[in-house]
Amino acid sequence: MDTTQELAAFLRSRRERLDPHDFGLPSRRQARRTPGLRREEVAELAGVSIDYIVRLEQGRGLRPSVNVAEALAQALRLAPDERAYLFNLSQQRPHNPDELATTAAPPLARLVADLSPLPAMLMNHRYDILAWNSEIARLLLDFDTLPPSQHNAMWLCLMYPEMRDFYVDRERVVREGIAHLRAAWAAYPEDQALTDLIAEFTTHDEEFARLWAERDVKVNGRGRKVMRHPDVGVIAVHFETLSPLQDPDQQLVIYRAADDESQSALDRLWAR
Repeated sequence: MDTTQELAAFLRSRRERLDPHDFGLPSRRQARRTPGLRREEVAELAGVSIDYIVRLEQGRGLRPSVNVAEALAQALRLAPDERAYLFNLSQQRPHNPDELATTAAPPLARLVADLSPLPAMLMNHRYDILAWNSEIARLLLDFDTLPPSQHNAMWLCLMYPEMRDFYVDRERVVREGIAHLRAAWAAYPEDQALTDLIAEFTTHDEEFARLWAERDVKVNGRGRKVMRHPDVGVIAVHFETLSPLQDPDQQLVIYRAADDESQSALDRLWAR
């Protein structure tokens, strides 16, 4: 994938989803052959030339400055996660490839173990699972039985047969995971392993390819998941994702039972 072409496609998709009526445009300008705002209207709202918008949307190698990126974000009414995505595509937040987390920081690995009996795991920006405790292995999957190349939460959800029907609301879980992964890809465009992973998913999984093409962007720091556990039945959990200040590329994910029935199911699972 190319960040310049993705920036062009993202700007077009955000422009086309806007409703001209929300901007109070004159009625004589409402006869439109394409959805959304026109390029000249976005240019006027952002305070840039029409030619600049055209060249951006044609992927002609422009890199918006911080001020222009902010103006475009306001003109297109981007949500906070979409704004961050635009800034990352504009390469205003470069990362050093040598600093990308591929192994768990030892203090964080110990913290994951100490969080028992709460299920917890440590991941990096590409959803690689770097450390886990026994509770989350019993809840999700025994990661020790898998080769390291398969220690990736998105890969398991999409490619591992035992996980295909694990989530009750599978499409929502996959959609949110893809939206998070897209944000990570823009933040780490130099991460070839992440690019290769997305290419693998796009090539081999129709569901991923369809949802990836929608260009949804959202960082999911907390939420709810409902799982069908083969031993104890349905379990609903709340998850919280924390980013350590010392190791911001690593993400600590903690699960908690969402209701009394789910807590009882977890207690039965731990007792096994």
